[in-house]
Amino acid sequence: MSKRIYEHPVLRKVVEGIPNKFGSLKRLQPIATIDTVEIDSIISKYGSPVFILSEKTIRQTYRTAYRAFSTRYPKVQFAWSYKTNYLDAVCRVYHQEGAWAEVVSGFEYEKAIDNGTPGTHIIFNGPDKSDEDLIRAINNKSLIHIDHFDELYSILGLTDKLKERPQVAIRVNMDTGIIPQWDRFGFNYENGEAWNAINRILSSGTIDLIGLHIHIGTYITVSKAYATAVEKLAALANKTFDRFNVSIGYIDIGGGFASQNTLHGAYMPATDTSPSFDDYAHAITTAMIAADFPNNETPMLILETGRALIDDAGWLAGTVLANKRLADGKRSMVIDAGVNLMFTAFWYNHEIYPVHESSFQSEPTTIYGPLCMNIDVIRKNIDFPMMNKGDHFVIKRVGAYTMTQWMQFITYRPNIVMIDEKNNVHLVRKAEDKEVFRRQELVPEHL
Repeated sequence: MSKRIYEHPVLRKVVEGIPNKFGSLKRLQPIATIDTVEIDSIISKYGSPVFILSEKTIRQTYRTAYRAFSTRYPKVQFAWSYKTNYLDAVCRVYHQEGAWAEVVSGFEYEKAIDNGTPGTHIIFNGPDKSDEDLIRAINNKSLIHIDHFDELYSILGLTDKLKERPQVAIRVNMDTGIIPQWDRFGFNYENGEAWNAINRILSSGTIDLIGLHIHIGTYITVSKAYATAVEKLAALANKTFDRFNVSIGYIDIGGGFASQNTLHGAYMPATDTSPSFDDYAHAITTAMIAADFPNNETPMLILETGRALIDDAGWLAGTVLANKRLADGKRSMVIDAGVNLMFTAFWYNHEIYPVHESSFQSEPTTIYGPLCMNIDVIRKNIDFPMMNKGDHFVIKRVGAYTMTQWMQFITYRPNIVMIDEKNNVHLVRKAEDKEVFRRQELVPEHL
């Protein structure tokens, strides 16, 4: 029989709820399985740490979101945000569900094509589009969302050399009541820049303006801000029709829906405060239906939702490396996953759980990653049970941005697996090793 770890007495002030006779100790319920698959078995086969994706959750979340909008508005199209998670396995699930591709770079555009997405179903956003990128997108009849005048001039310069007419929209930024206002991207509505861009496009006679696009920010918890955006875009569409007799074919409302991850500094957990898909859908579709579009036409509604669609489908499982006491006596724990893999730890209070019951007591704990950097903090001051070296943990809601913003820093990037709808586990991205870097590095002969 192994020796059990000693747990020293801890005095805790009861600050919420009705205490029981034991002082109302707060306990985290372990999470041992994901989609009925044991986390221990995944770690045993694929190593620690390991990212785990649930195909079932991806599909269910997408269908919930699509149903929320399509039952309220007749023409709805989702476009999967590649930057949120551009693993081919993930993107193909969304494409199978009917989502188009929304990309912001030539690299992501190539991935979308390789994933079998027709050019006409690719939305090309972002401020960095090379002439080569633009030529490929124009020839494929992709939807190019123009971000600035220099991009517009580049497209105008290419039209004489190409057979296809560019299919474009403009990205518009505006005041919707959200602070800070995202005015870095696109053309401003209030100062007339967006209208100026439309005039230049349609006066050229060589470019087809078919849509209007806006992305008001990220992690937007005020759904009515989207309604304000729709109202202003509708006014712009009417102004365009009145002058040029051109109808806008679609309104792209962008993304920015909040997930149920709680931001640092939030007073309440996001599970209680983040709007649901129905909340967003009600605000957006009500505004679309109420808007007076030209000729009573109903533009297609496009959504580029990323974070809210994928966050719940991602997990990170790993192993405890050590327990330590800090100089002030507070407890800390070191795990084998750091901010190089969990960049989102800089703005989220991620939920972390033991895989198995480990202790009946918890105390305020700082959870560090393994990096030799003082900023490598996964959670600060979280009530957490005592865990032994070698015990396993799991972190919830890591599907968005962790696997695209991660860094190869100090440690290799780990395996990523996906659990399919039949609960079979598939390796969808192999862990890095030294050969990955040797293939890319060149050493001068004199060294």
